[in-house]
Amino acid sequence: IPRVTGVQTCALPISPICAECRHDGERDDMAGKAEEVTWEDQQHICAFGRFNTRLHEVNAELKAKSKMVEDLEEASNELIIADDDSVRFSVGETFVTVDNDDAETMLQAQLDEVGAEVTALEKEKKEITSAMADLKEKLYKKFGNAINLEE
Repeated sequence: IPRVTGVQTCALPISPICAECRHDGERDDMAGKAEEVTWEDQQHICAFGRFNTRLHEVNAELKAKSKMVEDLEEASNELIIADDDSVRFSVGETFVTVDNDDAETMLQAQLDEVGAEVTALEKEKKEITSAMADLKEKLYKKFGNAINLEE
């Protein structure tokens, strides 16, 4: 097959590296066997992409929340060891002086709240992973190795 610079000689896209078509004659068979992408397939592919993006967001949130749980547990342990009658407790961007008992109660409330958020995020992660697995199965069943749904 003669190569013509700057002219596309096949249905495959032109390489961004050079303006020459990289058609080698072996892809003719693949082009004929390619499955048609329907509107429904496009919706499945887009849904998979949205799920994948959300999964990354959930993983980042879980990491941050897990760190917050560790910090709150460490603060609770330090509060038990403290000899002072009162401590400075962070409320928003300010510190308020509160009794140890009140600080323990406030820390436990924050720990419970963050724990509930972690549980909700883990549940969402499980649902997203399940939905992605279903979409992967459908899309790989139709397109085989012609589609890449991995990271």
